[in-house]
Amino acid sequence: MRLLLITIVCALFIAMLGVNLYFRAKVLRAYRVLVQNEVDFTPAQIFSKARVEDEIIPVYPAQADAIRNFSNYLQLSIKMTTVLMALITAFGAILMWYRHEA
Repeated sequence: MRLLLITIVCALFIAMLGVNLYFRAKVLRAYRVLVQNEVDFTPAQIFSKARVEDEIIPVYPAQADAIRNFSNYLQLSIKMTTVLMALITAFGAILMWYRHEA
């Protein structure tokens, strides 16, 4: 049981690392396009889909796809990393509890 829990925690950690690298590449690619075109925005605008559509895209319609991609990739990356961190913490806690019981 202990080996299974260690394997799960390691697999989740590797998954989190892979997700981080994948989305970092996607976010940086979209961000590079935005910087090259001098698109200006605030973090509050990027994290709100309504504000992206209402405030940023009307000002920069030519970069609408890059703006949406950047916002979506950033939000999805944060959500997936949060879920994986919670799972790693939960399985780590179970492993710690199981270690003290054995």
